[in-house]
Amino acid sequence: MAKKSEYNAKDISVLKGLDPVRKRPGMYIGSTDTEGLHHLIWECVDNFIDEFMGGNGKEGSVILHADDKVEVSDDGRGIPVDKHKETGRPAVETVMTTLHAGAKFGSKAYQVSGGLHGVGISVVCALSEWMKVEISRGGYKYTQEYKRGVPTGNLKKGEKTNRTGTKIIFQPDTEIFKEVAFSSKKILGHLRQQAYLTKGIKISFDDKREKLEKKYSFYFEGGISSYVKFLTRGIESIHSNVFYCTGEKEGVLIEAAFRYSQEYEIYEESFANNINTKEGGAHLTGFRVALTKTINNYAKREGLLKENEDNLRGEDIREGLTGVVSVKIHDPQFEGQTKAKLGNTEARSATEALVSEHLVDFFERNPQDARAIIGKCILSAKARKAARAVRETVLRKGALEGLSLPGKLADCQTRKPEESELYIVEGESAGGSCKGARDRRFQAILPLKGKILNVERYRLNKILESKEVKALVIALGTAIAEDFDIEKLRYHRVIIMCDADSDGNHIKTLLLTLFFRHFRPIIEMGYLYIARPPLYKIQAGKRTEYAYMEEDKAEILSDMNSESVDIQRYKGLGEMNPIQLWETTMNPENRMLLQVTIEDAKEADRVFDALMGQEVSLRKNFIKTHAKEVGNLDI
Repeated sequence: MAKKSEYNAKDISVLKGLDPVRKRPGMYIGSTDTEGLHHLIWECVDNFIDEFMGGNGKEGSVILHADDKVEVSDDGRGIPVDKHKETGRPAVETVMTTLHAGAKFGSKAYQVSGGLHGVGISVVCALSEWMKVEISRGGYKYTQEYKRGVPTGNLKKGEKTNRTGTKIIFQPDTEIFKEVAFSSKKILGHLRQQAYLTKGIKISFDDKREKLEKKYSFYFEGGISSYVKFLTRGIESIHSNVFYCTGEKEGVLIEAAFRYSQEYEIYEESFANNINTKEGGAHLTGFRVALTKTINNYAKREGLLKENEDNLRGEDIREGLTGVVSVKIHDPQFEGQTKAKLGNTEARSATEALVSEHLVDFFERNPQDARAIIGKCILSAKARKAARAVRETVLRKGALEGLSLPGKLADCQTRKPEESELYIVEGESAGGSCKGARDRRFQAILPLKGKILNVERYRLNKILESKEVKALVIALGTAIAEDFDIEKLRYHRVIIMCDADSDGNHIKTLLLTLFFRHFRPIIEMGYLYIARPPLYKIQAGKRTEYAYMEEDKAEILSDMNSESVDIQRYKGLGEMNPIQLWETTMNPENRMLLQVTIEDAKEADRVFDALMGQEVSLRKNFIKTHAKEVGNLDI
């Protein structure tokens, strides 16, 4: 038994000032990886967005400097510089160095704000190796510098100016962030989104890190109507007009917009005070309820849906929908520091009322659009019912055949998902080699015959008619569609293993499309991988090396330059014997596995639409745009 340790008052730590932020940064910015690093910029941007929403200022800017410094400025009122009554220090210093200090806790300075906990800019200050704030206010410029959350001097009054606003320059602390590498793509995406959500604001971005400086500006009068058009660019819409409404109900300012396409996927985004509520919440629920009720009522009234027919379900109504709902609310109640879900009940009733009212009017003014939308929903309902019948057959059949396992599956011995691996292998011959190579204790093999169905082009009922897809669904154990349950996944490493040629790459793409569309939680949980078999076997005497990329080959050959070398190019997995396959591709100690991740779900969705969908022009444009980036084309 462990010796009891003492526990007295001296063991209690009291962290002062911004010490808690430096001690536990993840509590305030989520993490100290690339997401947390970029969160520092978002906190600064939120401040000038709040200024604009309060009717102050017209524009803001973000500049990336070559030395990893970030500059964020606006033409708002400028942070106050007069002495703060409670702290006895200038207000700007109090805001920068004190948690829960700001003008968003009941004062009338901000009627609507993205800030909830009042820790934003002080957290940026705490996690910066160096920070400088420059205030233009009251006819003068004021500056103050900080190091890791502590002022390095007093606030200085400088030259006269007729401008107003705030400029913050900060350098992230390498003691906190192991890698300081800002992504211009990520920043551009965020700033573009904020400009769509705040119609009328101008936001500029300047990346000065490269020799060729890159400048961008965003300004949108159409608000989220323009955003929906952007999200659905290149996709065929089924109706002419984008639905858009804006108004105030119950003290909540609401904007909502949507468009239906020929696609089967649903894409929804929701925002509260410009904060992306990734888990939805009351406002998104109100939007969905309004859509479902209004479409069912209109369909029954116009005879598009018979009185004795079942109402259309929410999933029927949202198939092919790209929708955005944004609310501005005085006292937002978010769940958790990351603000992922809005809890205000008034946001639901207000959004439902406004969207319902405007959607009825939209249908009355655009009857052709209404019929096209409802026709799409009715078709979706029929497909859902057909898919359910097929799905039940697949699952019932699976339950009767060897504990849900298809005959072609060579399963592993362990029944613990966290220890188990499933290799999805291209072709029967490769499957035979893999079965001979594997460690049967924890590695299962499922060979697929030929190319699976391109799921981007078919509904679920058609997809489940494919023998290969059925075998995979049963092997995974999760079921599919509304029956999907990630907790029932039988393997926590699902590995796609295909030949290193054009056919193998095509099969890999088809499988990735299947997982993205119908098993996305497997990707989101980090369970999906791609195996990387070697391209070359290089022998010189008794020495054997494997090259996984052309660069590896060059390096190995350079090292063997004085020897007689024999090079074998592997075209397929079947060319390797089981021992070679184990050594190079299946042995956990030696193999190369690429984990599949989704950084930007909407961008991934758009790429799958372009590459795998019905529209040939999208695919052609994609190939033209990215042709010069191809590094390894199998001819």
